[in-house]
Amino acid sequence: MDLTSLIIFLLVGLVAGWLAGKLIRGGGFGIIGDMVIGVLGAIIGGFLLPKVGLSHLVTIPIVNQVVVATIGAVILLVLLRLLRR
Repeated sequence: MDLTSLIIFLLVGLVAGWLAGKLIRGGGFGIIGDMVIGVLGAIIGGFLLPKVGLSHLVTIPIVNQVVVATIGAVILLVLLRLLRR
């Protein structure tokens, strides 16, 4: 992975983590926490969504990456909230 790909991956993670935090209505985890949630969400979404046939939700590749990562981050946040109780 080159530097440009890494920067894009982290920016997608940051956006996805921020969006997931807004969708779930949490207090947020700060910029680093949102990035970690988004990156983990990208991994979860990238693994789960193709299994159910939803890997290409949007035709624009970067937007598709953000959507998939956001869905994965929302799943992760829901699971974290369930485990916290």
